[in-house]
Amino acid sequence: MNSLQLILTRLRYFGPAWVFASLNIIVGTWVLYIPKVKAKLAIDDAQLGIALFCFAIGTLAMIPLSSRIIDRIGVGKTTFFAIVVFSFLFLVPMIMPTYLTLCISLFFVGLSGCLTDIAMNALVSDIEQDDEVHIMSASHGFFSLGGVIGAGIGSMIITYFEVPLTHMLCAVVFVIVTNLMVFRVYFSIKGKKEEQVKKTYSFKVMKPLLGLTVIAFLIMGSEGAIEHWSKLYLQDVVLIASEKISGFGFVAFSAMMTLGRFLGDAVSKRFGSFAIIIGGCFISILGFTAVLASHLVITIAGFGLVGLGFSVIIPELFRLAGKAHGISSAQGISFVAGFGYLGFLLSPPILGFLSKIASLRLSFITLLIATMTVIFITFFLNKRNGS
Repeated sequence: MNSLQLILTRLRYFGPAWVFASLNIIVGTWVLYIPKVKAKLAIDDAQLGIALFCFAIGTLAMIPLSSRIIDRIGVGKTTFFAIVVFSFLFLVPMIMPTYLTLCISLFFVGLSGCLTDIAMNALVSDIEQDDEVHIMSASHGFFSLGGVIGAGIGSMIITYFEVPLTHMLCAVVFVIVTNLMVFRVYFSIKGKKEEQVKKTYSFKVMKPLLGLTVIAFLIMGSEGAIEHWSKLYLQDVVLIASEKISGFGFVAFSAMMTLGRFLGDAVSKRFGSFAIIIGGCFISILGFTAVLASHLVITIAGFGLVGLGFSVIIPELFRLAGKAHGISSAQGISFVAGFGYLGFLLSPPILGFLSKIASLRLSFITLLIATMTVIFITFFLNKRNGS
């Protein structure tokens, strides 16, 4: 809890952490209106999946450009401008009149989202090194907290907005105003350019990280799938018509993930990384089983359990990647994080196609199988490391 205390008591740490929260406030609000966008354009799950894939393409396109932008204007300025542009751009998909323009708009949203994500993580990393503190895990907890704010509060007030754009605009104004209140504490931070170059990845680098990258791909892929499809699951499978209630699957997921990330460091010190990953997977398997029960209360509780189980896995993967033999900690973490983020982006469209074949129920069964697979991979890695 020391990292959380640092963030809450010092503006220097709260400012960057709030960018994490801001990013997911916008995404959490957007998630609430995915069913309405789908209905307005009369598209099916597979077509929606392609639209979300355009978001993923935009993100991938920005990855090789982001370091150049950060080098040129500085990590602090990039972080602030990126979250502002990202917020404004997410208004555009809400008003697109055709399916094609929706796909194009999501591509540009993906560009700005990726730049924001890379910049804010680089910013926190630089602050950690300069101040010799550890706030990365708690900062990611703020990302989850942003989902609770965006989807949770948004679900409670959604019925008061006849026009979805009005609700989204309120979220955008809130994010920009709050960031304007704190951005000065990090705006002038330049970043360390020399640490952003000469990061080449060969099979020699990949080999000791292969198992970790697969786990990251599957877990973050499941996170992305739940973020985009949980509300539709409650509407289409559990048959919940209420706009307020159908958003609470993602709210429960985000709330428990936030709690888990704020407490995860202390649990990790006691039990170790491999035990935490395996334990988290078992909790998530129980959660997916509850989700598949397709009963309102049990399903929402299931989403919460999945969030709690997943919350501790990604931070532990980063810890293990940073200790991998033969490569630097920066290479290990960035490599695993890159594959995980790829899974986060690709899983929503993949599940959309699975839903087209059968139903969203099949999609969530696939997520359950993916979590079981992670347990087997982790057992293998633990045995190989002799732990």
